[in-house]
Amino acid sequence: MTDSKLQRLNMVESQVRPSDVTDRRIIKAMLEVPREKFVPTSLASMAYMDEPLPVGTANGAGARYLLAPRTFAKLVQLADVGPEATVLDVGCATGYSTAVLARLAKRVIAVESDQELAERARRLLEEVGAGNAVVVHGRLAAGAPADAPYDVILLNGAAETVAPALLEQLGDGGRLAAIVAQGPLCRAQVWRRIGKTFDARPAFEAGAAVLPGFERPAEFVF
Repeated sequence: MTDSKLQRLNMVESQVRPSDVTDRRIIKAMLEVPREKFVPTSLASMAYMDEPLPVGTANGAGARYLLAPRTFAKLVQLADVGPEATVLDVGCATGYSTAVLARLAKRVIAVESDQELAERARRLLEEVGAGNAVVVHGRLAAGAPADAPYDVILLNGAAETVAPALLEQLGDGGRLAAIVAQGPLCRAQVWRRIGKTFDARPAFEAGAAVLPGFERPAEFVF
């Protein structure tokens, strides 16, 4: 077994499985996708550590990260991605999340606001054979309405607020999974669309950097 395969196995056995991730499809996908390809070469040795990894800077908006493996796996399980699902992957960065989701879903649309990251994601997704995934360059909070409705929308980072326009891209019964940041507290949450209404259910505690465009609008004090 190569070092990278052993690292992936250790990641799953020490981080993912002990965190109540029981979906075997997620575990299989994370064992298959070479996470080290999706991080800078200088950080390849840290690719499987249980922490967010910086992968670039988006248009001066601050560092962009891959979610920590256990956080990502739990968020995907919360989203309940079926094999016939069409998924919107918001903030795909270098494309690791998209590569995993492409092994779970029928089709994945990834949106990335940074042109350089988007181009890197396209190249890497082609290298790992994710032929059912495409990368769209655009504002993260705007999603990708041209390909809506989606069965699942996944946010690869924290959100202080989620725009109604993004939720509207869910189909009936669709789910949006994200990490909600409220001050120092961060907790995963899943929204579900039922007709024209949305319900929200909090889940597990998790930490992540806020994605560009998902900051709470500044309040003006007079």
